[in-house]
Amino acid sequence: MTTIYDIAKRAGVSSATVSRVINEHRDVSEKTRQNVKSIMAELDFRPNATARGLATKSSQLIGVFFQDHLLTGLKHPFLQDVLSSFEVVAGEKGYDLLLFANYSAESTDNYEARARRRDVDGLLLFGISKTDPNVSTIIKSQIPCISIDMDLYGPRTGYLASDNVGGAILAIDHFVENGHRDIAFFADIYNSKPGLDRLIGYQQAMNKHGLPYPSEWTLHSDFSEQGGYEAAQRLLSLKKRPTALFCASDTMALGAMEALSMAALVVGQDISIIGFDDIAILKYLRPGLTTIRQNREEIGRRAAQALFDMIHCPQSHPPILTVPTELVIRESVACLIPSSKPVTEISPNY
Repeated sequence: MTTIYDIAKRAGVSSATVSRVINEHRDVSEKTRQNVKSIMAELDFRPNATARGLATKSSQLIGVFFQDHLLTGLKHPFLQDVLSSFEVVAGEKGYDLLLFANYSAESTDNYEARARRRDVDGLLLFGISKTDPNVSTIIKSQIPCISIDMDLYGPRTGYLASDNVGGAILAIDHFVENGHRDIAFFADIYNSKPGLDRLIGYQQAMNKHGLPYPSEWTLHSDFSEQGGYEAAQRLLSLKKRPTALFCASDTMALGAMEALSMAALVVGQDISIIGFDDIAILKYLRPGLTTIRQNREEIGRRAAQALFDMIHCPQSHPPILTVPTELVIRESVACLIPSSKPVTEISPNY
């Protein structure tokens, strides 16, 4: 097995110089650096990651915690797309991602303890509930951390979210522009930040337009298709049905559309629906689902950049970031104003 001593002998330098090249110290001339790297490549020498981490005090690892009950884990297209974009930035900076197994709230082993055990350089929290009793340990830990869709803030902890309030307002405004006044909302049963913000946006928009929103028209479920299906069944049992339905997620909307179809109702004619997320499968759906688009790639990219800024600049202030949303108009909203013409466009929300 080739060692740094073999590299040093071939290069005519000390083993300490080889170590400094491996750990990217700046106090080595460029000529020596290139010579050592050339010999390392020639001898197929790969530095031990653990040893390098001890020398640089960096593991080159980012820990990722996520919760299944909010996003159905890695199966959820939103998480997949955000994590993929995050991983691209991490890879460009020479970091790997470490996915922690789904955390159990009953465990006494909190986020900080698990992160310390794996010696990660930073953390990404995704789909975690703010009511989780162990979240506070991250704020106190001094481990650089960025959370998505949870307003977690501390000396080394920042967060990022889509403009969920603004996106919900865009959805209700679009319904109203098409003549709808009776608008229901499928809300998040877990009271996550995205779910709460979308509920707030729904209520603000209804108030803005002077429209009532009786409590029976706000039906709580999870973000899944099954949750949307069951909520739609409850909606169908009401004596007075709304003409429009705003769902807190696209997967909810897909489940609702199935339930409405089974009740012989035509989406975009008998009842109108708007979702939230703009997941990829919608391109194959007929009628096309009008939705609020989250820029998933931008969320992942900006979250990663913010985290690495905190890792490399310990004195930097943790960020609070908001990514704009867009209204994507398709065929699932009926126009109740005879003189209006259908519009197909994307309206940015800034």
